[in-house]
Amino acid sequence: MKVVLVQKLPGGSLRKIDERSWSADMLAALHHINYLTIGGEEFETVEGRLNVDEGVMELLLISAPGGSS
Repeated sequence: MKVVLVQKLPGGSLRKIDERSWSADMLAALHHINYLTIGGEEFETVEGRLNVDEGVMELLLISAPGGSS
């Protein structure tokens, strides 16, 4: 499934940081995680949305405490 990672910036605006296909194992791992890393940065997962029209899962992320961004 295609997954889009969107970062919510401190000012409230959104920035798309990644879009790629995830395996079934990676999708299943979402049930067990609160944080993920991408591009060397750590993010906290805030919420997810399934966009049925586009067949894509969208995950809203914020920079992890102590993380860079």
